[in-house]
Amino acid sequence: MTHPFPRRRLLVPAATILLAGCATSPQPALYTIAMVPGDARAGGPRVVVVQAVVLASYLERQSIVRSSENYRLDVMSNEWWGEPLAAMLGRVLVDELGQRLPASSVLSESGGISASPNATVELNVQHLDKDASGALILQAQAGVAIKGRGAPLLRSFRIAVPTPTPDTAGQVAATSTAVGQLADGLAALLLSAPASR
Repeated sequence: MTHPFPRRRLLVPAATILLAGCATSPQPALYTIAMVPGDARAGGPRVVVVQAVVLASYLERQSIVRSSENYRLDVMSNEWWGEPLAAMLGRVLVDELGQRLPASSVLSESGGISASPNATVELNVQHLDKDASGALILQAQAGVAIKGRGAPLLRSFRIAVPTPTPDTAGQVAATSTAVGQLADGLAALLLSAPASR
């Protein structure tokens, strides 16, 4: 009869190796999209509610997507968004629209404050990554509905921003610029919605 202790001694080094591997895994680098100021404009609906941002499924991940070119998803394995991307985009757009439309109270649909909106903003983000040239591409569809006025205004956006550096920090900086340009376009929609006839 063999003694079980030799087998246990073999298991201990294996467990030690696994724990050592976990301990040496680098901490992920976390990134956030920065609010980019724009021109403040007079007018606008009194209360604007930004509804939940809907992402293309390939963007619904913690890791930052570098590119979706050439039928291949290039994902940064250890470089993550610091919060869910849809929530972060919504938060930044609320800040940017509030800065651009100082006469409006801009709220998030998912926030802690509820109010009857005079206007709502809906957004589908279809692309948010780099193209083959290295430029950051933000492609989105937006709908702006204003209470008491005609059918919602629908607009497609395709914004290309050169990345200042080729690394992830450069991509996130370009993303911040692109989202600021998107906020400029949404603010213009909120100011130009035609009255119904």
